[in-house]
Amino acid sequence: MKNFNTLFLKLAIIILLPALISGCASRKKILMLQGISEKTTSFNNPGKSSYKLHKGDNLYIKVYSVDEKTSKFFQSDFPNFMNPTYLFLNSYTIDENGYIHVSFIDKLLVEGLTIEESKNLIQKALNEYFKECTVAVKLTNFQVSVLGEVNNPGSYTIEKEQVNIFQALGLAGGPKEFSNLMKVTLVRQTDTGSQVQVLDLTNQKILESEYYYLMPNDIVYIEPVKAKTNIGSSPYLLVSTLSLVLLALNIFVK
Repeated sequence: MKNFNTLFLKLAIIILLPALISGCASRKKILMLQGISEKTTSFNNPGKSSYKLHKGDNLYIKVYSVDEKTSKFFQSDFPNFMNPTYLFLNSYTIDENGYIHVSFIDKLLVEGLTIEESKNLIQKALNEYFKECTVAVKLTNFQVSVLGEVNNPGSYTIEKEQVNIFQALGLAGGPKEFSNLMKVTLVRQTDTGSQVQVLDLTNQKILESEYYYLMPNDIVYIEPVKAKTNIGSSPYLLVSTLSLVLLALNIFVK
């Protein structure tokens, strides 16, 4: 009986050991920014995104002025809270030739420019007609999609000038328990087509990556870990299995 109990115990260890190892491996895939020490660490972020305007983009343009006449000329009825829908409906669409048509000034070619460059161009054009005015420009169709192993997958409108990939995950409710953060796929639209990049969000180097900040129309997809339902990936299954083994061992010992 003693030899049988020893054999049974060895068999239990052989069964559970791969599960424990698998559990450790799965854990490495779901923890973000691994390797950062408890001390304050600085990273060189890539800065603002260099998104170039495309045909079909929508620009909201607001003109401010300290001159009373100029201010009244551009004044309109604004709601207390300018939500994305309001901004979109009051924006200028870049036409198929790359131009926007702003009232009282010639059409302006803005395709291929950044938001800052387009603002400077509009500012220069307005300065020929109005004094002491300041232009603010905002892209109103800035959306990103977060899909896969997140709690609230979908498309999200970005109201700020930029958003990083972790903020986008936050908008989507964060990653699920079995998300594989070592293999996050980013799909980005470029002038030559779709660019696909695989990112590792468990690596702190993502903070210095050119893909840290998302661009309009980016798609982020998080796939599940392969061993999504194995014993090692779930502590509840592991505890249940271990309890059954110990119970069986206790019966045989008696």
